[in-house]
Amino acid sequence: MSAPDQAPEQARPRLSPRHSAMLAEMGVRPWWLFGTQTEATPAPAPQTAPARPARHTEPAAVPAAHPAAAPSARAPAPAPAAAPATTPRAPAPDWDALEQQIRSCQRCPLGAQRQCAVPGMGDRRPDWLLVGEAPGEEEDRQGLPFVGRAGQLLDRMLAALQLQRTQRVHITNVIKCRPPQNRNPAADEIAHCAPYLRRQIELLQPKIVLALGRFAAQTLLAEGGCLSPDELHALPLGKLRGRIYPARFGAQTLPLVVTYHPAYLLRSPADKARAWADLCLAADALEAAASTSPGPA
Repeated sequence: MSAPDQAPEQARPRLSPRHSAMLAEMGVRPWWLFGTQTEATPAPAPQTAPARPARHTEPAAVPAAHPAAAPSARAPAPAPAAAPATTPRAPAPDWDALEQQIRSCQRCPLGAQRQCAVPGMGDRRPDWLLVGEAPGEEEDRQGLPFVGRAGQLLDRMLAALQLQRTQRVHITNVIKCRPPQNRNPAADEIAHCAPYLRRQIELLQPKIVLALGRFAAQTLLAEGGCLSPDELHALPLGKLRGRIYPARFGAQTLPLVVTYHPAYLLRSPADKARAWADLCLAADALEAAASTSPGPA
């Protein structure tokens, strides 16, 4: 009974069937089961959650499954996430012009080395704006963000929140072209692309921003005036997450939440539980903002 997976009953959180299903969708194991299994060992199904879905489970099937399991423990009803009652906002008229500028950009040497620039994809009047670091090899080939293994994990994370990348979500990167060998973005490359990211935020007018990874977090927190440069360089990503930052982008002040990049989570699956906590924090921030908002114009 002294094994690590035999945590005292009072120390184990009580998960509703809905939360258990969401954790299973992301492949997250309850923390009290860590310690006796390796990362490669499949996680046991938590309580009444269904078995972990196959890798190519259709995301569109998830929204219908979660509300039927049980009412949310955090919000009175999950229906607004699955079927927004308001009419979608019209996209900004000069979005196509911005995308064309990004696709033809030659501001830095990355422009001459790429196959495709990657402006982003998704809803042009989103609730959620997800910002990664830079395109990878597959993104450079297709001209779309998060289309490799990390993108598949990101889709499952969104599905756990009853979201998908084409509805209520827009996905982009700080850097719009792939750095050679997927190296870290350089400071001058970030500086050249920063105006594009600022303009995207201005046109998209999201309700919350989720920074995926250290470079995205540092760029957005700096652009939003949230932390000083010294703080940003001194604090690791683990110390930046767990907070809701009021980030100022032009005339907008938006809640900003920092979490791990999906590619990192593929290498460190134990941190999926922390990433899920970040997603819940962001969802709560969005819900709180909606409750105090006067409504769409």
